[in-house]
Amino acid sequence: MTQFWQDRSVFVTGASGLVGSWMCQALLEQGANIVALVRDTTPHSILLRSGLWQEVTIVRGDLSQYDLLERVLAEYEIEAIFHLAAQTTVGIATRAPLSTFESNLRGTWLLLEAARRNPTVKRIMIASSDTVYGKQAELPYSESLPLSAIYPYDVSKACVDMIGRSYAHTFNLPLAITRCANIYGGGDLNWNRLIPGTVRSVLRGERPVIRSDGQSTRDYLYVKDAVQAYLCTAEQLDRPDVQGQAFNFGCGRPITALEMVETIIAQSNHPELDPLILNQTRTETDVKYVSISKAETMLGWRPKYDHATGLAETIAWYQAALSE
Repeated sequence: MTQFWQDRSVFVTGASGLVGSWMCQALLEQGANIVALVRDTTPHSILLRSGLWQEVTIVRGDLSQYDLLERVLAEYEIEAIFHLAAQTTVGIATRAPLSTFESNLRGTWLLLEAARRNPTVKRIMIASSDTVYGKQAELPYSESLPLSAIYPYDVSKACVDMIGRSYAHTFNLPLAITRCANIYGGGDLNWNRLIPGTVRSVLRGERPVIRSDGQSTRDYLYVKDAVQAYLCTAEQLDRPDVQGQAFNFGCGRPITALEMVETIIAQSNHPELDPLILNQTRTETDVKYVSISKAETMLGWRPKYDHATGLAETIAWYQAALSE
């Protein structure tokens, strides 16, 4: 906890999403004045079910409305932006790439153009993803690797990444980009994702389903660590060596999908369950995880949660939420 965010005006896009909700909570705890962009009302999101929405200024709309974005930044004298809104589901991106490109790409350049025209904006954080690297021979993935994404969701995040860096280096916008590993935590309502889907299944006493062969290896980042990564980076955006940079954030311990599911089962009340492995997924890189040494060296950031601790909090959240 610092006093850095006390009384600062902060604009959060995607505020009702997983990271956005936890971001609003962290910023409120540190005294920020939050303006939250919300497109849809999601009753089970943390923003609503915890009552956080009553403590922030809610703006109804989406990132396609340039006039709205410019008005919000000017009217509320926004100093910091956390751009977290995006179409984040890989399956939806594959089925409906047009809406994904519209949301992720166009929404980003409209927001950055509005920020460029508003002098109060002093720091901008843009959510990219570790998927931007595509498939690489070198492991772990470092920020110096080329962006080699080929699938729709991955490509959309790579474009967002490049648009952000273009605005930073062309127009001197004070921004940085996060390339986070798979973020998990209470409040993720996309049940097709591995962790929330598995947690819900085991809490119901049902066999969890793994769509892949279970051997795809990923790094998983607990949402509270992700929020601190954003805050830590944003607080250092006065530094020229941080501006325009992309940073990897992860737990630093990649595990297979099967290991993750088995860890969740072991922490549940149904340790006898066996996962159902479908072996159907064909569009995921087999092994992917990032190096976090740049964030450690330049920002002094390190994750505080290991998988066991993060999952324990996550399971407890869903247990409470699903019993209501």
